[in-house]
Amino acid sequence: MPVHATHDMFPGAHHDEQARQDFVRMFKLKVQSEIGPGNRLLYEKKVKPAFERANDRAPKSRSELRRAMGGEPYNKMWGALLRTSQELLYESVGPSVERQLPELQNRAAGFAGKRGTLELDAALKIPSYHAAVNIHCKPGGYHSELHADNDIFAGAEYDRTVHMYLMGAMGSNNDDFGRSAARWLKRAHPEIRVRRVLDMGCTIGHSTLAWCDEFPDAEIHAIDVAAPCLRYAHARAEAMGKTVHFHQMNAEHTSFEAGSFDVVVSHIMMHETSTKALPRIYKECRRLLRPGGITMHLDARFVGENIYDQYQQEWDSHYNNEPFFGTLCDTDLVGAARAAGFAASDIDERFIPSHYKPRGGLEAPINDAKKGDYFMLSALR
Repeated sequence: MPVHATHDMFPGAHHDEQARQDFVRMFKLKVQSEIGPGNRLLYEKKVKPAFERANDRAPKSRSELRRAMGGEPYNKMWGALLRTSQELLYESVGPSVERQLPELQNRAAGFAGKRGTLELDAALKIPSYHAAVNIHCKPGGYHSELHADNDIFAGAEYDRTVHMYLMGAMGSNNDDFGRSAARWLKRAHPEIRVRRVLDMGCTIGHSTLAWCDEFPDAEIHAIDVAAPCLRYAHARAEAMGKTVHFHQMNAEHTSFEAGSFDVVVSHIMMHETSTKALPRIYKECRRLLRPGGITMHLDARFVGENIYDQYQQEWDSHYNNEPFFGTLCDTDLVGAARAAGFAASDIDERFIPSHYKPRGGLEAPINDAKKGDYFMLSALR
């Protein structure tokens, strides 16, 4: 299935580029739908029983399981193909976007500043947890610039690669995290008057724009450290007729006034930070919230006895340049929120259902066996 444009900033592809990208999509689908289940079967039928015989217990941690799985030829094949599929995303999309970059940047200039705003900070220091590795194996990461002037390459490339990576699972505009979070907030806390929202780690604003739709009277702000993504995010929002104020800031310490937001939210940002940064981010969230406001952080996180799923996040940490993804499984997020000043009675961990998946999971507390689609930690101010 080809990737289709949903707005006027979306990078296109000519016939040969589309053919290469279609191959990558089908390659990823093959790995995920046919080879991936075999790796789980390998764990259940061979690796876990062998581990139990040798240790008189099942594996207790993701790192234990990574070592146990590491020598298995099938697991090595699965990992090599998965890593290759990730690299092929950028190899098939990057040259295509670079070919049309002058046109895209002209388009971006035409859209700029018609509704929302864009504020960049050339002096902002990129956090080491981004600068030290190419996140997601993307060459140069998301903050690197190809051109000295108004570069949007990383943002445009991300918009198309994420369509390929998610294969439609997040909706045509990949906004399922934002839409699911906003609709949960309406159901769970109708008493909160949402006048001002901050989206942390917005990348190109996929989830941010859902908040524009769900709360059309609210003032929406979004921050990220990556200037190329923010430039593209601004142009993309303008092209889609959405009013968002984008700022280049580090979520650990923003320049917004204390008590200036009703909602501070992040969508799949927690695993892109670090064990040191995350507590500081929670503390900043509390500082930014008005009394009666709420902070909400959604991510992909497996907890409890689901060791094989944790192993897959462990694999991402070691082989897909996601350094904090595995650690997030066993990070005490409630403890971090309490240390930031939130009362224990106001903190909640749960799984919430996807808006787009017709048979998505159920909303459930963290200790419930019936788990929803997205993990969320929330805390009331």
